[in-house]
Amino acid sequence: MTGYYDYVLGLIPAALIGVTAVLNLAGLSLTAALPGGALAAGAVMAHAIFVKAPVTSEARVRTERSAGRTGVRRSRGGRSRTGGAD
Repeated sequence: MTGYYDYVLGLIPAALIGVTAVLNLAGLSLTAALPGGALAAGAVMAHAIFVKAPVTSEARVRTERSAGRTGVRRSRGGRSRTGGAD
């Protein structure tokens, strides 16, 4: 089964080569077109790392649980962690 990161791995060289070729055919020299292709490949990698970050299911559950907590955390004895009674 092909996943998101499989597509990303294929898109990195495709973006580098494709954008460089398009910019080169548009009239830019190869030395001017190559940084444009590198920026496109870098944008693909940045999206894969920061926008849709690879996390394990355990980390995802931990994040969802911590997002749902509000207020004072309580210990098992029913007292707040500050040590005072309610």
